[in-house]
Amino acid sequence: MERGYDLTAVTVVPEERHQAPDVAFDFPDAADWDLIVSLGAPWSVYDETAVGRWIGGELALLRKAHHLGVPVLGVCFGAQALTTALGGSVEASPRPEIGWVEVDTDDPSLVGPGPWFQWHYDHCVLPPGAEEVARNAVCAQAFRIGNSLGVQFHPEITTGMVRGWLELGGAEQCVRQGLDPDELLARSRAMEPTARANTRRLVDGFLDGTVGAVGAAGAAG
Repeated sequence: MERGYDLTAVTVVPEERHQAPDVAFDFPDAADWDLIVSLGAPWSVYDETAVGRWIGGELALLRKAHHLGVPVLGVCFGAQALTTALGGSVEASPRPEIGWVEVDTDDPSLVGPGPWFQWHYDHCVLPPGAEEVARNAVCAQAFRIGNSLGVQFHPEITTGMVRGWLELGGAEQCVRQGLDPDELLARSRAMEPTARANTRRLVDGFLDGTVGAVGAAGAAG
């Protein structure tokens, strides 16, 4: 909103259906939006049995957006959906990433080194024509394709979001990975000012570099 956009949030799977996400959903037409933000989800793009039949609709939306030149910002699951929609694929990561991680970047004016918050078990195999912008030892962390940008990390994270994920089963995931959930929450609280500044630079860089015009923006995830 600070940049003059009207924001519309579109929730595909409501919180009460996270254990049974196979909901029916009609996605909007990509042509009706000036910008689409595809956000995270706790499932794997390639596991339709778990994620639900709606994933095909999201992939079709992102594919049409790309063909129309409508910019997409894909975040974590959203980046993996963008990759899949445009001819890449998604695979299990060599190891999960949970917590605050720095990345190696080729364009710090767009994607800074972080630290960025990570919570993922899969990674993108980039589609033809994509340019990898940032990476670490685990996987590609950011890529550009056409007018769109995909990031594996969560620039939108807040302490409240981390707390909610921990309460929805994330604490057990942390313990299985040898992480202390309380320490993760405390680190996230301490990182909030830095994370907010990093995110502002990323969003400004994305909008200035690929969008430009002010209009209506949609967020789906």
